This record gives sequence, C-alpha cells and structure tokens, in this order.
Amino acid sequence: MENGKIKVAAVSYLNTKPLLYGLQHSPIWNEIELSVDYPSRIGQQLIDDEVDIGLIPVALIPKLSEYHIISDYCIGATGQVASVCMFSEVPVEEITGIYLDYQSRSSVALARFLLKNYWKISPAFLRAEAGYENNIKDTVAGIVIGDRALKKRGESKYIYDLAEAWIKYTGLPMVFAAWISNKELPKDFIERFNEATGLGTKGAELQHVIDENPCDFFDLKEYFSQHVSYAFDNEKRKGLKRFLEALKQPVA
Repeated sequence: MENGKIKVAAVSYLNTKPLLYGLQHSPIWNEIELSVDYPSRIGQQLIDDEVDIGLIPVALIPKLSEYHIISDYCIGATGQVASVCMFSEVPVEEITGIYLDYQSRSSVALARFLLKNYWKISPAFLRAEAGYENNIKDTVAGIVIGDRALKKRGESKYIYDLAEAWIKYTGLPMVFAAWISNKELPKDFIERFNEATGLGTKGAELQHVIDENPCDFFDLKEYFSQHVSYAFDNEKRKGLKRFLEALKQPVA
C-alpha cells in the first residue's frame, strides 16, 4: 500500500474493460491506485509484492506464497472465448511448430496441456517476440491472446479456440484470470471491491462500457455477452481447481 491506497494492477485488454468500469465509476476509485499492463507482467508484479491486488493469469497462483481470491468476477469462458486461440494455416494434426504468446502464462500453460492431452501432438515450441503473429504460416502455428487474437480471426485459415477445447476435454468452464491479493485485506474493502468489479459486466453499465470503447474489428456486445463469462460461480471454481491440478502434470 502507498499513501494509504491499495495498489491494483489489471490487464490492458478489451476483456477487462467491464471489470475496470466499476472501479473507475464508484467511490472505491479513491481508495486504490490502478495500473495496467499485459498479463504475465501483472502476475510478476503481484509475486514481487509491487502491487496488492492483480487481475492475474491463474497459472501464476502456485507461484504466490500467499494468495486470496477476492472477487466473484473473473475472465472466464463457458464456450468459445474468441480471444485465446491457436491460429494455423493447416489442420492441427499437420502443425510442426507453434509460437507461444509471450504476454500470457495461463494461455501458454493451457495450450501445452491441450496439445498433449486433447490434440495429442508434439510440435516444437518456438520463442515468440513482438510481431510473431506475422510468422504464422505453412505448418507453423501460434497461440495469440487478447485484442490481437480478435484481430487475427479474419486472417487465419484454421482457428482453434482454447477455451472450447478445454471445455470439451474436461466438461468444465475455463478461468483465465482472477482478482487475487497477495495479503489479507480489510473485509469491508473486499466487499466494496467485489461489488465494484461486477458493476460493468451487465445491463446498462455494460452498454456504457461498449460505448466508451469503440472497436472496428469485433462486435463488443457479442464478445462481452457471449464469449467472455465474468461470473466466478461454483462451476468456474471447479474449472479453476481442475486447471491448477493440470498445471502439476508434466508437459513433455
């Protein structure tokens, strides 16, 4: 905490806008200091105790010495998520190499798990750097997440949605990111924070989010309502538990 404010870090992708809306449009805004970055950096900030709360990739939970899930809202999916996908120019069985998105931890871990257990292929994993999406060609595929994935959907011949594959394999929803604190926080603050994070996920407030974030490459009403699932309900908690168990399995 700094200057009496609780430091909060969140992902800068479109899918977080409904969660951030309530923080920015409720009194809790005066109690926090918010920063945004891409997922893996947010997670590292929480691990290094540079922030108190992070909307972090759930694959990083085991790396925290202490963690508390403090919100009933998350970045999850109960079907196709649209923005966490494997893009390819050939069918999955013909893929020989794959770029793993450097901005993500959960999506990379999920991809490795699905490649081994669901698709049952063993491509070479390639180091991805900025602009790697342009190298997805021939038999080399790539995991792309977030806004870049939504843009990529109109370019690749084959699109494999990782949330959809996880659900088909496990029968459970997928949770990509959750609001996690690395220390105990006051109960009354958590209650206000929880209420605020859900404010922009439905109804008129969700429409305000859409209006505030004009997007020319994907229908945000469809994305927020039909693809991303924000309620961190019991089924998603089961899905998260299953995913954390999957992380313990060797990937080779």
